[in-house]
Amino acid sequence: MTPAPGELEIGRIGSPHGVRGEVTVTFVTNRTERAAPGAELRGGDRALVIATARPHHGKWLIRFEGVDDRNAAEALRGTLLTAPPLARADALADDEYWVHELIGSRVVDPAGGDLGTVAAVEANPAHDLLVLDTGVLVPLAFVVRHADGEVVVDVPDGLLEL
Repeated sequence: MTPAPGELEIGRIGSPHGVRGEVTVTFVTNRTERAAPGAELRGGDRALVIATARPHHGKWLIRFEGVDDRNAAEALRGTLLTAPPLARADALADDEYWVHELIGSRVVDPAGGDLGTVAAVEANPAHDLLVLDTGVLVPLAFVVRHADGEVVVDVPDGLLEL
């Protein structure tokens, strides 16, 4: 399942934890306010409001309102969690950007030479990678500027060779 238009993937619900409706959640966002009690996430066509949340072994233990027992928690296993983007002014520094802002952006070198368009951003242990429509992978470490649908990258010689 993919996020609805205008929404971002926030995480995924894992297994139940205990008998009172808690579930494990693995977030793909570093914005901890997504796990705040009262925050509303979407699980498919269902709104899920966080009642309680706490970090636990690299994941979160979350109980959603109305999910009060293990059976209800088990029914949520594997659910993709989505939410609308946070307001830029509240969430990012000027030199930061959201991954979804990069998708579809034109990629150019510092001289303005066209390198392609960002088709996806792929997670990678060292640095996330821009996946260009040409098949080239560019580590985010080489992004020097992003604005108005354009990403400027300054890469070492030979990196863009296929």
